[in-house]
Amino acid sequence: MSTLFLKNADVLVTMDADRREIMDGALLVQDNIIQEVGTTSEVKAYLDSQAKASPPDRTINARGTVVLPGLINCHHHLYQTLTRTVGTGRGMVLFDWLKTLYPVWAEMDGEAVYVSAKVGLSEMVLSGATTVADHLYLFPNGATLDDEIRAAREVGVRFHPTRGSMSLGESQGGLPPDRVCDSEAHILKDSQRVIQQFHDPEPYSMLRVGLAPCSPFSVTTDLMRESAALARQYPMVNLHTHLSETKDEDRFCLDVFGMRPVEYAATVDWQGEDVWFAHMVHPNQAEVKWLAQTHSGVCHCPSSNMILASGIAPIREMLDNKVNVGLGLDGSASNDGNHMLGEARQAMLLQRVGWPGFESRADRLSAREALELATRGGAQVLRRDDIGSLEPGKAADLVAFRVDDLAHAGGLSDRVAALVTCTPSRAWLSVINGQVVVEDGQLRTVELDPLIERHNQISYGMLERAGVK
Repeated sequence: MSTLFLKNADVLVTMDADRREIMDGALLVQDNIIQEVGTTSEVKAYLDSQAKASPPDRTINARGTVVLPGLINCHHHLYQTLTRTVGTGRGMVLFDWLKTLYPVWAEMDGEAVYVSAKVGLSEMVLSGATTVADHLYLFPNGATLDDEIRAAREVGVRFHPTRGSMSLGESQGGLPPDRVCDSEAHILKDSQRVIQQFHDPEPYSMLRVGLAPCSPFSVTTDLMRESAALARQYPMVNLHTHLSETKDEDRFCLDVFGMRPVEYAATVDWQGEDVWFAHMVHPNQAEVKWLAQTHSGVCHCPSSNMILASGIAPIREMLDNKVNVGLGLDGSASNDGNHMLGEARQAMLLQRVGWPGFESRADRLSAREALELATRGGAQVLRRDDIGSLEPGKAADLVAFRVDDLAHAGGLSDRVAALVTCTPSRAWLSVINGQVVVEDGQLRTVELDPLIERHNQISYGMLERAGVK
């Protein structure tokens, strides 16, 4: 049994049921589980009371930092690190952006998926993420979900990969070209394979697989229904898809299905606590209430929604209606960045912009609510009761950010809010499943320079073969 004693944090933000924030905070970890949380003197007294216990194997002095539960990214496309700025630099909206990038993504192979996943996950971990849900929905040239799972294991992150899919090509009235789509028989067979090979439903699991048909405009109704039925044969296999992201999607669903996206999701049995939707920018009031009543989750992706001009999701209304809402970065080509703390800041700012003029309220979305989306909220969306807060019995996933640096000078009156209102920082410390992954702001599990070099070689090659400049 190994023990880790973290002490002297300026503030330890528990995100527990009482939302306690502990000054001079400390916690004790044994193996991969939090044993004690309190002030430094309280946790030290607990240690001293264990007469037969040996001193902690590792003690970390966190003075000058704010300690948080590890941040949780509920929606991503890791392979898109290969195509940053393509389309976004020119101001494209979603459908045009996708049509531009599908031919480039068709040039990927297994190595491209592995290397891009390792780059994206490394960047996210350095920004405070400890749990990442990824949505890989095209598998050209022999690529498989296995490729990004290998990368996640090497980085050391808690991973929720989803086996995505596209089956409705242009010849059938869908958006993607036929060459990046797959047969539904193969999709379902491989979905079952990755669940049986990789999915771990047990508490403290480091890897849980989900099923994720890409969107209403890229898969058939049959695949939506059959994927849901397959997922529900296994414990804790969640369902994920993009929904209600743009007005173009609204029009597509009305033209093809005769109903809005949320109504369509309900008709294919995509509702309930095992379902979470990315984006949900354009639900109406009745649909927000439906999300709450069915306990269906939402992943808010503010940067992506801004850069692709999709709109402003009604997150304040969702929270007021008790919808489960988490936070997502959404790709690295529909955001171009992988900074979880920065995304919490964007969520806070965008909700305030979305409530303009004389009706503006300072509490439209507070800094603490933004952090809650990225911690406790994400855990609820992913159906995890073992992460998202710092409490005895929870997984030892925690991050610390320095607040005694240049970027936070003058912000010490509220160190917690300063994490979001000031310039987003790199994580100073990250502990995932009890293992120190980031220390003194440096990632300890990956050698970054050769990884970046190989990643850029792959990216340039894909763009060149696809004829994109």
